[in-house]
Amino acid sequence: MKVEYDLTRDLLYIRFARADRKVAETETVRPGVHADFDAEGKLVGIEVIDATEIMGRSIEFEFPELPDKGQAEAA
Repeated sequence: MKVEYDLTRDLLYIRFARADRKVAETETVRPGVHADFDAEGKLVGIEVIDATEIMGRSIEFEFPELPDKGQAEAA
């Protein structure tokens, strides 16, 4: 995952796929928030226009704890 922010345009882009995966379709989730999908329908990224208006001035993000590989296989 890669997060990019353009201060000049106040644009936030969160990329979930490798850069070589091309966007085939964009859906508007709500005004200013767009989801990009590849030709197979997999989510490539999310774009937020006027990000500070939509999201506020700070973003907090944490990944949850992941179990050990051995624990996940035993489940």
